[in-house]
Amino acid sequence: AARRDFYWLRSFIAGGVAGCCAKTTTAPLDRVKILLQAHNHHYKHLGVFSTLCAVPKKEGYLGLYKGNGAMMIRIFPYGAIQFMAFDQYKKVVIKKQLGISGHVHRLMAGSMAGITAVICTYPLDMVRVRLAFQVKGEHKYMGIIHAFKMIYTKEGGFSGFYRGLMPTVVGMAPYAGFSFFTFGTLKSIGLAQAPNLLGRPSLDNPDVLVLKTHVNLLCGGIAGAIAQTISYPLDVTRRRMQLGAVLPDSEKCLTMVQTLKYVYQQHGIRRGLYRGLSLNYIRCIPSQAVAFTTYELMKQFLYLN
Repeated sequence: AARRDFYWLRSFIAGGVAGCCAKTTTAPLDRVKILLQAHNHHYKHLGVFSTLCAVPKKEGYLGLYKGNGAMMIRIFPYGAIQFMAFDQYKKVVIKKQLGISGHVHRLMAGSMAGITAVICTYPLDMVRVRLAFQVKGEHKYMGIIHAFKMIYTKEGGFSGFYRGLMPTVVGMAPYAGFSFFTFGTLKSIGLAQAPNLLGRPSLDNPDVLVLKTHVNLLCGGIAGAIAQTISYPLDVTRRRMQLGAVLPDSEKCLTMVQTLKYVYQQHGIRRGLYRGLSLNYIRCIPSQAVAFTTYELMKQFLYLN
């Protein structure tokens, strides 16, 4: 019985730690992505690598970690809620026995878990984006709490924190769904086809086969990359809507459709809707990989298998 005690708490900690490790690894890439997606005027003529080099020159090395504090505060509950909700939703979906395969269960539970986590932690995402978009010498927000106060008073109370939620949720479903789905599918195919080559017994339960670490990394990475590509334009849309008041063209980006149209007309597909995507791949692979691997290790460490 002791193993079942605090199961949710342990899975919460595992998800949270996994998220924090993953995000800190890739924080500099995140910052650069936000600057590029919304065409920050200091860096808008630059590409990915030149921006990565320009930020430390202009703002010091810590400039690469701008907004990471808000990110950490957000990602712990986010990772935790997502992994916990995933387990809970999976039980509900399986109980209802909707006559669908296990993969679809995973897809549905993954999407629902992602959306739940996003809605719960969205205001922190909003604050992080505002902080990450600021450039040294032009600070509008002094820190996390100040940003919260400013958005609340200047942008219509609570609804101000939820700008851009629509593209986020619409993009989330394929994203969370596909990454869990691809990861789960690759894992089950891999273990079924080549158990000796790809799998090893879990440390805390020898009857359960788990993927070897490097295979886990690879599957997590592929899963992330496919999901990212599908939902990237919505990510760009979300960032622009979140930055709303900070961008000069904010009145043209009030709804999701308006924003998509505007970005497409102004900047086209490659330089607009997919700007910063290459960064996403570079970022996504270590991030997904670190997250899944940390989570698997934490699961064994906290006896969750």
